[in-house]
Amino acid sequence: MYNTFLSVGIVLVAFLTALTALLALSVVENRRRKSLRDDAGTADGAMIFLFDDETICDATPAARQMMLAGQNSDTYSDWQRFAQLLRTRFPHLVDRMRDLADLGTLTLTSLDGGNVLKAGWCDGLARIELIDNESHLTTTAMDRLSLEAMQQELDSLRATSAHVPLMVWREDEGGAITWANKAYLDLAAKMDADDDIATWPPRKIFHRGQLVEAKDLTQPGRVAIQFPGDETRHWFDLHEASLGKERLISAVPADDIVRAETSRTEFITTLTKTFAHLPIGLAIFDRKRQLTLFNPALTDLLALPVGFLVGRPTLSSFLDRLREKRMMPEPKDYVSWRQQMSDLEAAAVNGTYEETWALPTGQTYRVTGRPHPDGAVAFLFEDISSEISLTRRFRSELEMGQAALDCIDDAIAIFSAGGVLSLSNKAYSQLWGNDPSTTLGDVHLGDAVKTWRQISGDTSVWQHLKEFVAKNGERVAWDRLISLTDGRRLTCTVTPMMRGATMVRFGPATQEQQSLGPQASLQAADA
Repeated sequence: MYNTFLSVGIVLVAFLTALTALLALSVVENRRRKSLRDDAGTADGAMIFLFDDETICDATPAARQMMLAGQNSDTYSDWQRFAQLLRTRFPHLVDRMRDLADLGTLTLTSLDGGNVLKAGWCDGLARIELIDNESHLTTTAMDRLSLEAMQQELDSLRATSAHVPLMVWREDEGGAITWANKAYLDLAAKMDADDDIATWPPRKIFHRGQLVEAKDLTQPGRVAIQFPGDETRHWFDLHEASLGKERLISAVPADDIVRAETSRTEFITTLTKTFAHLPIGLAIFDRKRQLTLFNPALTDLLALPVGFLVGRPTLSSFLDRLREKRMMPEPKDYVSWRQQMSDLEAAAVNGTYEETWALPTGQTYRVTGRPHPDGAVAFLFEDISSEISLTRRFRSELEMGQAALDCIDDAIAIFSAGGVLSLSNKAYSQLWGNDPSTTLGDVHLGDAVKTWRQISGDTSVWQHLKEFVAKNGERVAWDRLISLTDGRRLTCTVTPMMRGATMVRFGPATQEQQSLGPQASLQAADA
């Protein structure tokens, strides 16, 4: 029990000791601050500042009045505003004040010698006093410094407004101009060129009606005026701000912007008119994948209502509507179709999307996706049903012609005017042991002759054939006997065809032809 009372007593004594120390420090600090304030108030209108680092912790009424003349902004500290006010008279103030804590006291004289700044370091606080040398009164210094600060700010504002290349002016509640900068006054004088005497208030360049109209436009408001003797309309963007009972208005030239927008509008109009006559459907989606431009052919090809397209649907909604209208290949399942549409968009952005859509209606569309500037993407829809039909019919005719040639027992080879093998039959491949259809490149007459010489030996027929194929003008058919290495003799018949083509036909020689010598049919050939 004794130990418990002893512990409680020790804690109570420690608490009372700490409380007493805090009260003592508070009394000392209050006395120090009070002594500083009393010291500052010893002189009537004394200008004394008490800084704690860059913050004013105390100042005389005259000093506070001086600070009100400086730039009042949250971006500047108290010390920065103070230094700004005195920078013209004490240009080295900031550099010298860095050594105040080490020096203890500091005295600076202004450039003109009219003011003295006395600074002292006291318990971590900087005490600064401004004194006027002429009257030895800080009141005069305050008046002069405040006046100079206000004059500097006024000169700065006047110079700024005079060199701003924009028109800026103020109007009262009745619309009368109460202030205008040099750019506005110069333009007003230009518009009043007939008057030699400048009047105040100046001519109103922008009238109330134009300002009201500008408010109805997208901000900032845009209005147009015409200068005397100039038929061109000059555009300006108007900005307005309320300053008490007056309004501050600025006019930014917008001729370049208007010209650019006009050119863009004309360009889009030209494109729209051009696209209107294209038989290919066009749909352009912006970076947000909303439809921004389409032509009439798109509605004709895809059977989509104009109201739907004008509503700027997204690419996803656009493709969904195509699926509902059965204007795209029917997918096997919806999940795979959505993945295909995602791949479609990605491929279009890369410029690699190009597919042929075979529609359930029997039509065939070629769909191409191409990237556009600013992240946009364009889709082209082209009806190639007739082209596909013609291609299929042409392919059918070729297959039928090839089948007919394959039914002929004689070996047939047809060369174009350039000497390229265009067509051959099955009997040709069997006779010469070479199938031209399996060759990736073109087979020329020289290549074919090399193949023929392997089993027929060298004969003047091949040279005569080359000259015949290369000959221009009218040509006459001829034939000639050739002998193979296995002892067979064939009749080589060369017949000219349309467009400079040549047909070479190899058939077995008759018994009568085989009884002839190797010069058989040369007379026909020489003809």
